Amino acid sequence: MADNRVEAVERALAILEVFDKGDGPLSLAEIAARTGLYKSTILRLIGSLEEFGYLRRRADGRYWLGAALWRLGSQYRRGFDLAEQVRPELRRLVDSTGETASYYIREGDERICLYRLNSPRAVRHHLEEGARLPLDRGAAGRVLLAFSNAAGEPFERIRREQAYVSLGERDPEIAAAAVPIIDTAGRLQGALAVSALITRFDETAQDKALAALRAGASRLSATLPAS
Repeated sequence: MADNRVEAVERALAILEVFDKGDGPLSLAEIAARTGLYKSTILRLIGSLEEFGYLRRRADGRYWLGAALWRLGSQYRRGFDLAEQVRPELRRLVDSTGETASYYIREGDERICLYRLNSPRAVRHHLEEGARLPLDRGAAGRVLLAFSNAAGEPFERIRREQAYVSLGERDPEIAAAAVPIIDTAGRLQGALAVSALITRFDETAQDKALAALRAGASRLSATLPAS
């Protein structure tokens, strides 16, 4: 794969990547500090990026993203298939935990199981896609509330930890862990969850599920277009 890489292209992409912190237009010096590239190199690359509309130089001499990126982003959003992104993550979760994996969204005062993959175990927590469940009980519901700005505890802690584990909240026999899915604009899109029989969801299983969920959420959030 290394033979197929082009250093100049990677440097140009590195320049675009420095604008992902949301802190506004950057000066040449700031771009140089963040990329580690020489200013002369940056100016040559910026010339090409400006030519194709990926960067623009403002009147104050600072640089900002160009309209070509908006056009490409719009094309990406139009062709985006959420199920195509979520289902592989559910498969990874089931493979790594052996338990049922689900993706929930909020609709009013309920949460909807938009996508799910049930555990292959004979005794399991079985869910159907389209199932409507309460928001105020269960890991995914609590996460959706927390990242919809619900006040107080446990929501403050959920926002700090970016995760929640429920033990028998909705059903005394069921436990679950969930994490938020945040898009590239920082907005809540849904909750990714693993659910299991409470008898086999001890601390070791919880830690394993949370690690897998956080990894999946990181991959999934990186693909979600800004809402």
